Amino acid sequence: MNSIFQFGEHHDSYAIKVINEREARAGAGILLFCAMLAFMQAWLTGNFNPTKIVVIGFFIDFFIRVVINPRFSPSLILGRFAVNNQTPEYVGAAQKRLAWGLGLGLASLMMVILVIYDVRGPVNIMVCLVCLILLFFETAFGICLGCKLYNLIYKDSAQLCPGGVCEIKQKESIQTIGKSQIVAFILFAVLFALALQVTHFDDNSTTSPIANNGNTNGVPSGSDLAEQERCKVPAFAQFIGHEKHWKEHNGCK
Repeated sequence: MNSIFQFGEHHDSYAIKVINEREARAGAGILLFCAMLAFMQAWLTGNFNPTKIVVIGFFIDFFIRVVINPRFSPSLILGRFAVNNQTPEYVGAAQKRLAWGLGLGLASLMMVILVIYDVRGPVNIMVCLVCLILLFFETAFGICLGCKLYNLIYKDSAQLCPGGVCEIKQKESIQTIGKSQIVAFILFAVLFALALQVTHFDDNSTTSPIANNGNTNGVPSGSDLAEQERCKVPAFAQFIGHEKHWKEHNGCK
């Protein structure tokens, strides 16, 4: 019987504890989806409330993964359900623990600066970007960047890496990129750039013909001053160049 507090599971075919990589990638995809929704809200509108919700969920999920047992992680439970009909791909648990420990560290940092102290700014954006990159590489390419860090620390001692990248082997022809493929990619980039040049994009920005809510004498009233103070763009939105989006989200002109 598996212990409640453990990392990885025993399998008769392997001498080390293992994790199902298909389940891990599915879990990463679920987290990536939630993180992208929250990130776009913060980036485009300056609304960090969805980010706070996601950060709390991330922290609890990664705490369960790393400290208690990955079997009880909500995202991995959903991932297991999603891929339960697929043949498992077993990978070493040791490098996964380091990778998910990195995720727990990032989630802990966001819990402190955003959830507890409500600090909003470029630091939040940068930490979110790092999380998104890590999740994207795992779910899209099956590349565990944290696992590669494990090999740097423990000198190539990782076993059963995702995709078998730990074993030295010669690439097959289907894995190599030929000159014709490179040319095709370059042609696509050129055609895409040309299409952008000739495409007309609508300008949805509107300009009011009368400024100051109809006040034509140029002297702002008390209500105008209050509105100007309310619509003062915060420093973080100015830093990332999203003054317009912040104003639109807060109903400012």
